Amino acid sequence: MSTLAVALTGNPNTGKSTIFNELTGARQKIGNWPGVTVDKKVGYVNHNDRAISIVDLPGTYSISARSPEEKIVIDYLMNNKLDLVMDVVDSSNLERNLFLTVQLLEQGVPLLIDLNMQDEASAHGIHVDMKKLEELLGMPVVETVGRSSKSTKKLLDVFTSTVMSQYHPSEILEEHIAKIKEIRQNAASADAAEEAVIEARYAFIDRIMSEAVTMDNAGLTKSEKIDKVLANGVLALPIFLAIMYGVFQITFEWIGQPLADALDGLINEDFIEFAKEALEGMGVADWMVSLVTDGIIAGVGAVLTFVPLIFVLFFCLSFLDGTGYMARIAFITDPIMRRCGLTGKGIMPLMMAHGCAVPAVMGARALDSEKDRLVSILVTPFLTCGAKLPIMALFAAMFFPDNAGDVVFGMYIIGVVMAIIAAKILGATTFKGEGSTFLLELPPYRMPDMKTVLLETWDKGKGYLIKAGTIIFAASVLLWVMSNYNFSGPCEIDESILATLGSWMSTLFVFHGFATWEAGAALLSGIMAKETVVATMGVLYGAADVSTEADEALEAAKTMLGTGMATSFTTLSAFAFMVFSQLYTPCVTALGTIKKETNSWKWMGFSAVYMFAIAWVVSLIVYQGGKLMGF
Repeated sequence: MSTLAVALTGNPNTGKSTIFNELTGARQKIGNWPGVTVDKKVGYVNHNDRAISIVDLPGTYSISARSPEEKIVIDYLMNNKLDLVMDVVDSSNLERNLFLTVQLLEQGVPLLIDLNMQDEASAHGIHVDMKKLEELLGMPVVETVGRSSKSTKKLLDVFTSTVMSQYHPSEILEEHIAKIKEIRQNAASADAAEEAVIEARYAFIDRIMSEAVTMDNAGLTKSEKIDKVLANGVLALPIFLAIMYGVFQITFEWIGQPLADALDGLINEDFIEFAKEALEGMGVADWMVSLVTDGIIAGVGAVLTFVPLIFVLFFCLSFLDGTGYMARIAFITDPIMRRCGLTGKGIMPLMMAHGCAVPAVMGARALDSEKDRLVSILVTPFLTCGAKLPIMALFAAMFFPDNAGDVVFGMYIIGVVMAIIAAKILGATTFKGEGSTFLLELPPYRMPDMKTVLLETWDKGKGYLIKAGTIIFAASVLLWVMSNYNFSGPCEIDESILATLGSWMSTLFVFHGFATWEAGAALLSGIMAKETVVATMGVLYGAADVSTEADEALEAAKTMLGTGMATSFTTLSAFAFMVFSQLYTPCVTALGTIKKETNSWKWMGFSAVYMFAIAWVVSLIVYQGGKLMGF
């Protein structure tokens, strides 16, 4: 018997993905739709001796093909042979959800309509007559409570027993479809046709609501009461900042960082020592021992230590998203973000960039328009990620000991300001004329489904692990080879390929105050991974035990005082170096993510070049301007 092909469609926040996760569990394959970066989720399950393939289509409000998600949905439904298409509808927001349902029915897509979240609808005093809805549409209707495994599993019986060929559009639905065709044929213009079509759809939906839905006068809902506080015009922004402060405390202080420190000790102390002793015990050549321990394990390990931070941050954000609060954040910040050339949804990638540019670039997927996605991807790397912080902390402690904290905070501000300026410029030049859309739904507040939260956390976080095993692995090997060899063979570090490349690189900074091969080499290594800048400088200037942890970098700075590093920089050139490090080309992991998310070598190359150019110009202005002012 052939596999039963099922597709799930519906608006965002209808519980569609929760149903998908409940039905398929770990039997999922996650990829991308051809040509775009939107997630493609396919799950498999067996029921009643029947193999079932379930595709979770992207959540969308319409199928007008204005966004990649909308185009994916309509193209997939029209061009694939499916046994069943289930439209997941939020019963507590039936009128809004039926707009997509009616659009799909107009296109001739037969639907199984699932009235999900029936518990929330009942709590809001909303009652849907399922038989009447079936009669009005001519399509089968079922009901579920998406977070109830028992309720959701019953859908498998429906899938294996429903034969959609037995259902046909009702007379009133056929009348509506005929009216839509008539409007399109007789309208004076495409805009006039679209406006009239939308009015006709809502008139049809109003008829359905009046005949199939009854509502009790229950007063304010629970979500409306909560929004009076959390989305209050005065309190909303302070509450949002407090919540995000809590998220960053959980990630970088209370849970994520202790786990990262423990993993760092396990990898960089215990495992490296174990590997070194084991290799030496087997009589492995010294160069191979150094490559494995100092190159591969140390390099990949430096990135793996960030894994707890990434997973904890993603868990917190997925949890907040599951509560319905993330939509409020976009609503609250939209007026501010629009002045920056983005919409309210652009706030989340920018916030995530303070942890790491990789998830921030990936987070741009949530934005509605291609313009917003690309602008967000191209500006988020300007912000101060966790890997840049040790650079700032080291230089601030060495050259600005009396106000180090203020200087580091200033770097954060420079990153934010540059991201805003770049967003404005890109929006007015490269992406001029491309409109930004902001269609926002405020879902009801609810307790997140933990299975969905954990699956989303894993789906987002595993990409970071994959990159650690590929891009960083290759970069670590390359950096080790360049720092230990020249074209004649093994050599001292100041005669190595890295030193030669550092010398070439340093010629770009003759007018910046830091034209030394050590500075050039450190900046080159930073393109591989920003974490390596401080470690590279520590080795080059004779403090080999410098850690990439921000607090330890501060202590290492004291050790370095009086060394060659202290005499290679002036206070002004050190500040210029900090500015350049803050703004220049993203690390290879971030560049690889930009390539993946844009599906374009052009945008990856553009990001690398334009950020380097901006960093070069701004740091030049800082240094030369400072000299003119007598610093």
